[in-house]
Amino acid sequence: MAAVISRLYVYPVKSCAAVQVGEAVLTETGLEFDRAWMVVDGSGNFLSQRELPRMALVKPQLKHYEMVLRAPGMLALHIALDSVEAATRVRVWDDEMPAYDMGALAAQWFSDFLGTPTRLVRFDPEQKRVCNLQWTGGVEALNQFSDGYSALMISEASLDHFNEKLIARGHAAVGMERFRPNIVLGNSADGPALAPHDEDRLDVVQIATAQGVVRLKPVKPCPRCPIPNIEPATAVSSPEVGDLLQSYRQDARLDGAVTFGMNVIVLQGIDHLLRVGQLVGADYQFD
Repeated sequence: MAAVISRLYVYPVKSCAAVQVGEAVLTETGLEFDRAWMVVDGSGNFLSQRELPRMALVKPQLKHYEMVLRAPGMLALHIALDSVEAATRVRVWDDEMPAYDMGALAAQWFSDFLGTPTRLVRFDPEQKRVCNLQWTGGVEALNQFSDGYSALMISEASLDHFNEKLIARGHAAVGMERFRPNIVLGNSADGPALAPHDEDRLDVVQIATAQGVVRLKPVKPCPRCPIPNIEPATAVSSPEVGDLLQSYRQDARLDGAVTFGMNVIVLQGIDHLLRVGQLVGADYQFD
């Protein structure tokens, strides 16, 4: 398989809007700043668009020294990249871990916009949140506040194929943002066109960077929750995306769960710079 990186996305605050970037540093937990912050309830449990679709309207911007958050009807919230306030504990699914609370101002901003008491927290970089060893084959791969893996990879071909089916059902095409990938693969000028869901069939993925080769391993198909039903620009949910996925993306590898995209882990290339346009290669694997 020969491809290129066609898009890169970082999600600084879990379940809030994406930041599309031209380049991103690869860290041991995935792309730098990806899911480094998270919104929690009063008990420290993570919150997402599943319960609060308006989170889709919170748009981060990453600057040199700060993250700026904007949302409709709200003044901008400025969060320093290198500061935290108080130690706390939080929970993501079954994982409970230490973290840092970002203070009263951030808590009030999110509470006002989302209409429920919330806090903003920051991942503690001293902690190691390990991906599921059953799926990584025993490799101790890390992530921050993501649902469980270092990054998500999807091909443009998969989205195009999905949209062809969606249009045939009488609905408008949807954007890649619905599926919240980090790395999007596009066609290379030097190779054959990608087939839909080629990412499902890849062994170790190699990316040529200026600092050397990055090696990423797809380890688990990404099971889809109702979040792709939410239009990112409006936070309005409608069922056509999930209904279509249910019709053709039930995955035997996950006991019939609906999947779209592949979770990947980092094998090599920490601190290398990923850029849009870089060449991507991999061998196909067949069961």
